[in-house]
Amino acid sequence: MKPQLEIENLGKQHATLADAWLFRHFSASVTEPEIVGILGKSGQGKSTLLRILGRLDKASQGSIRLQNKDLSLWEPEAWRMTMSYVAQQPVMLPGTVGDNLRITSVLHQRPFDEKLAKDYMEQLALEHLDWDKSAAKLSGGEKQRLALIRSLLLRPQVLLLDEVTSSLDMISKQAAERLLIDLHTRAGTTLLWITHDLEEARTACNRIWFMANGQLEEDSPSQSFFRSPHSAAARDFLNHPTSSAMAATEVQA
Repeated sequence: MKPQLEIENLGKQHATLADAWLFRHFSASVTEPEIVGILGKSGQGKSTLLRILGRLDKASQGSIRLQNKDLSLWEPEAWRMTMSYVAQQPVMLPGTVGDNLRITSVLHQRPFDEKLAKDYMEQLALEHLDWDKSAAKLSGGEKQRLALIRSLLLRPQVLLLDEVTSSLDMISKQAAERLLIDLHTRAGTTLLWITHDLEEARTACNRIWFMANGQLEEDSPSQSFFRSPHSAAARDFLNHPTSSAMAATEVQA
């Protein structure tokens, strides 16, 4: 089976520190639909990795292939329809809730699936929102859920999730997790999911990419990683989860 996604020798240099790397020699592949939890302390380049995969940033070295086709051979719009990025800090486009839901259909010239949009809104407890309400007036949690739905409406094969549940209350967080896991199970969507919630990673993800020491330190099945991590860095990370989570709130990786 050909890999769905191949990352080979990927690296990103620091923007301000000469000859310093945020991470390098990152190689991994996804052959079949998976939920991959991306873990690590703050500053290891997790968000930068997802931004590179989403074509919002450029790698300093290495290559990326999607569906056995190099990134350079894809049109940006087609790439982003296939592999869609959801940021930790949601960006609302000017206009209403409805405008934000419809924008991906407008940009990519695809029919708007209103029924699917309403279904996602209901699953994420946003069915009460007036579609004519200004998106700028939504709460932080409402914006995060709306941004997630906006990407889901593209029906991407790979979803890049950067701490998408971190700003949600517990009920909304659990609803988002259920929706994402169901999407993976039902539609075969691969999720690359940055989280500092180890319980979320343990229960939702079947594979872990652990970043430490400026590299991909471990690539393991989730159960194996949490039961017996191979590296000292991973053992330290799992033994001190509170300090790692606190660091993540201060500096975005």
